Amino acid sequence: MTTPTTPTTPPAGPPARGRRRAPSRMERAAGRAAALQRPRVLLALLLLLALTCVMLLDGYLRAEVGGDQRVRTGASASDVPEDVLDGGPILSFPGGQATTVSVPDKTIVLTFDDGPDPTWTPQVLDILEKYDVPGTFFLVGSMVSRHPGIVRDMVEQGNEVGVHTFTHVDLSYQSQARVTREIEQTQLALAGAAGITTTLFRAPYSSQTDAIDDYSWPVYESLGQDGYTSVFIDTDSDDWKRPGVSKIVEWATPEDGEGASVLFHDAGGERSQTIEALPKYIEKMKAKGYTFTTVSGATAEQRPASGAPDSTGSGDGLQAAHHEATGATLYEGKALIAAVAVAEWTVPALSAGLVIVGVAVMGRFALMLVLARRHHRRRNGRRFGWGPPVTGPVSVIVPAYNEKECIEATLRSLARSSHPIEIIVVDDGSTDGTADIAESLGLPGVRVVRQANAGKPAALNNGVRHARYDIVVMMDGDTVFEPDTVRHLVQPFADPSVGAVAGNAKVGNRRTLIGAWQHIEYVMGFNLDRRMYDLLRCMPTIPGAIGAFRREAVLQAGGMSDDTLAEDTDITIALHRAGWRVVYEEHARAWTEAPGSLGQLWSQRYRWSYGTMQALWKHRRSLTDKGPSGRFGRVGMPLVVLFQVVTPLFAPLIDVFTLYSMLFVDFRAALLAWLAVLGVQLVCAAYAFRLDREKYRYLLMMPLQQLAYRQMMYLVLIHSCVTALTGGRLRWQKLKRTGEVGTGAGAG
Repeated sequence: MTTPTTPTTPPAGPPARGRRRAPSRMERAAGRAAALQRPRVLLALLLLLALTCVMLLDGYLRAEVGGDQRVRTGASASDVPEDVLDGGPILSFPGGQATTVSVPDKTIVLTFDDGPDPTWTPQVLDILEKYDVPGTFFLVGSMVSRHPGIVRDMVEQGNEVGVHTFTHVDLSYQSQARVTREIEQTQLALAGAAGITTTLFRAPYSSQTDAIDDYSWPVYESLGQDGYTSVFIDTDSDDWKRPGVSKIVEWATPEDGEGASVLFHDAGGERSQTIEALPKYIEKMKAKGYTFTTVSGATAEQRPASGAPDSTGSGDGLQAAHHEATGATLYEGKALIAAVAVAEWTVPALSAGLVIVGVAVMGRFALMLVLARRHHRRRNGRRFGWGPPVTGPVSVIVPAYNEKECIEATLRSLARSSHPIEIIVVDDGSTDGTADIAESLGLPGVRVVRQANAGKPAALNNGVRHARYDIVVMMDGDTVFEPDTVRHLVQPFADPSVGAVAGNAKVGNRRTLIGAWQHIEYVMGFNLDRRMYDLLRCMPTIPGAIGAFRREAVLQAGGMSDDTLAEDTDITIALHRAGWRVVYEEHARAWTEAPGSLGQLWSQRYRWSYGTMQALWKHRRSLTDKGPSGRFGRVGMPLVVLFQVVTPLFAPLIDVFTLYSMLFVDFRAALLAWLAVLGVQLVCAAYAFRLDREKYRYLLMMPLQQLAYRQMMYLVLIHSCVTALTGGRLRWQKLKRTGEVGTGAGAG
């Protein structure tokens, strides 16, 4: 029998010749939604890319990304000029000619390597200021970008700075492009930190000029042609060895009143002995009649050892090493400092957040296993019962929009129900003849209600209005029930406090890879969760594929709302707030057709995740509800927000951190950690499969699911969060169906 509503949508016919059919309301809404979502998807991907770049930047600063610990020793120096090997510690190339300069007698050029360090460098600066002694600091660019304030104070105090590369690598092993990058990035860091650039350079792991070899000499030549002055040493305090204060002072002291370029370190390790030795050394050298100067000061006092003219061409010494940074260099330097500051705050915060998330997720797994076991044992115990058997007829509502591929299988499965039912098919303006197919089957107890296209919530509400019985079962038009599904589903209504029942949705088309992944997700994620939420009395969602409601409860909650994309979550929370109990019935199984393509899957999961956020926001006042109606706000709302929104948002970062660790830190440790987490998930999944009596062979696909499928789900969630933050709305979306799911389909 057909019961039309007003207005009745006429059967779709061919368009008039010469005229194109006007798009329907659903099609127009879908078009607008698609246009809005494309930039949001791009924004979500850009956000994830930005976080990845922040991680890579932080790793680069710490020499985890692109780091090179090789140090060359014992190489030949046959290509290095003898006057350079035997010359002074200051090497430049005026007019393209290699020239060395020695430090004048009774003069000390006090140099410090590897800084700035937030602990030791300020103490060194305090000592130099106290004794009115200048220093020349050869700075590592990554450290400059992380501690710009120290460099600013260093320069303002009158000290000189030089380049010590950006990541402290042995340049003799690096390509010309890497050498250039190391120098330029350090100059940008100096520009951003102190507004200067410098012409001074000291190579990491360098010492005296006689240690220059055939591999490092081309580097010095190239930098010299670019105007850099390379600075070596005469005496080395070897303070990095921490030999004791007296040894540091002794080894740093030049012989027989000679001038010297002296090496100390203000970073790179524990430098308390350096801090203690430095005042003693300064006092000792001053007592010997020595003066202290910078590299520029030393070269201004003495002509080159070879007698060649200096870089100014006047013979009066080199110009000051510092130059004011201007133009693009200044602004790029400030941008680098800002980016590093973001990374310096973001990465530690994310690391701490990931630790918290990891503990929370592991705790959730443990809680799920304990409560799922308790739920299974309680509901399957011999003494358990909801009350007197529910045998009265119920109404089954099937909302349908263009379900011609599936509607026959759906209705025939209902016709085989072992429980008395009436079937109400609400055709929501289908254009493919769905309603005609439903009528043509001639199945007993089937009524077809036609309505203009208004969306799924309106179709369900229309079905509730036409229902004859006090209990209504709602299902999707692409779902099939087993003969005993309805009977199992309605038994909890023997308890008068129960207002709704969630059934056990199964993926029918699980023979494809995407279907198998969703099968694992349904069994582990959805049904294991529902057991936990059932015992906690805060079930967040009754699945649209299979759920039963007291008609009274639905009407009391205001019916199915179109305020959100997740009308099933919306009505479930509304029932909780109205004081009704929502339970899970594992034996009531429904077979549904999961999306068969990645595009369809994205659309479905986007609607689910965004709709869930909408529903949670709509019912945010449940947090302050009193009594039983506030239980969802006190327990369910925090759990859903934490484990369905917050922790999944961190999950891509966990994967990025894991991949980063495998590539740049410790591959073996990172791999073992990933396998350990996978093992925990496999244990939970295996237990969920055991409870649902599913075949374990699908778990063989779980590692691949973690590598591919899960990443897509995370991107969908990020997309949903971006949409929630930027605003947006979608109508009920129609997924493409194949009709391959039949009764019991996929049971293998």
